[in-house]
Amino acid sequence: MGTEKTAAADQQAAMFEPAGWDARYAGKESVWRGTPNPQLVAVAEGLRPGRALDVGCGEGGDVIWLARQGWTVTGADFSAAGLARAARHAEEAGVAERTDWWRTDARAFAAGGRSYDLVTTHYLHPPNGAMVDVVGQLAEAVAPGGHLLVVGHSPTAHHTPLSDMHRRAMFLAEQLVAGLPDGFEVLAAQQRPRTLVREGAEIAVEDSTLLARRRPQ
Repeated sequence: MGTEKTAAADQQAAMFEPAGWDARYAGKESVWRGTPNPQLVAVAEGLRPGRALDVGCGEGGDVIWLARQGWTVTGADFSAAGLARAARHAEEAGVAERTDWWRTDARAFAAGGRSYDLVTTHYLHPPNGAMVDVVGQLAEAVAPGGHLLVVGHSPTAHHTPLSDMHRRAMFLAEQLVAGLPDGFEVLAAQQRPRTLVREGAEIAVEDSTLLARRRPQ
């Protein structure tokens, strides 16, 4: 029994590390649908296209959508396999010239002088409540007048994870506000309803959504 528990814990922990996601992306089938996340569409459609950064881009669905809207987009992820898929999908979509790729772990993210008009991340869930710190790190990459959009799973009943590790990785939007540095104004910090289909049935869930703007200099 102890060995089984240890193996289960190791499997859960792997989902927070690059090797776990490389293994997930190793198959032939797509992991995600490739359609843009609805909160991104709702925000970006009201913005003038510029330079964007999508952290935790996975297979590149949001990157490709932004590029099609006229943005120049950097997709960032800690999975080399995910980035390889994303680059291939961008090539197939005819937007490769508007995209580039950056392998980086959000938990150790550093802007390094890079700045973007829009920094976005969807369903990035580092363990142990670390998303508050990640928000502060991502905010450093937002150009003056630019926007930061962070969307994640709310710990609602339908997203209640199977382990404490997964539960601690989820967050409410208002919890992320503390991670913003000075110079940002909060435009939204709320739980937004969304419907998903699971095993053929529609389920109502909530997206924890933080939208903030860096004040112009």
